[in-house]
Amino acid sequence: MAKSAPKSKKSNEEIFAGFQTLRAEQRQLGSKISELQMDLNEHKIVIETLRGVEATRKCFRMVGGVLVERTVADVLPELETNCEQLPRAIRTLEEQLSKKGEEINAYIECHDIRIQRTDRPPAEEAAQQPAKSNVLVTSG
Repeated sequence: MAKSAPKSKKSNEEIFAGFQTLRAEQRQLGSKISELQMDLNEHKIVIETLRGVEATRKCFRMVGGVLVERTVADVLPELETNCEQLPRAIRTLEEQLSKKGEEINAYIECHDIRIQRTDRPPAEEAAQQPAKSNVLVTSG
C-alpha cells in the first residue's frame, strides 16, 4: 500500500506540465475565436460590397486554397449562409473557452498552484512601493 501512494501523487513537473497544457488549449481557443471573428467581419464587408454589384458579374472565390470563378449570384448566398453560421461557431468556442477557464481554475485549486506575476513595476515604482514588490533595490 505504501508503495502505491507516491505513484498516484503527481510531481511538481507533471503538475506544471498539465497546467501548461491547459493554458495552451485556452490560448488556442482564444486564437480560433479571434480568427472566426475576423472571418465574420470580412464576410460582412464582402457581402455588403457584392450586394451593390450586378448578379451576373464574374467574381472569384478561394475554396480550399483554389481560386474559383463564379458569378455574384452564385457566391452571395454561400457567403450569407456562412455569415449566419459563424456567430454560432463563435458562441460555441466562447462556451468552450469559458469551460476551459473553469477547468484551469479547478486545476489550480486542486494542486494548490500559486501564480507569480511577471509584469513587475519599474525600479522607480519598486523603490516607492517595496511592500508590493518582490524586488530588492539597493543604493550603491
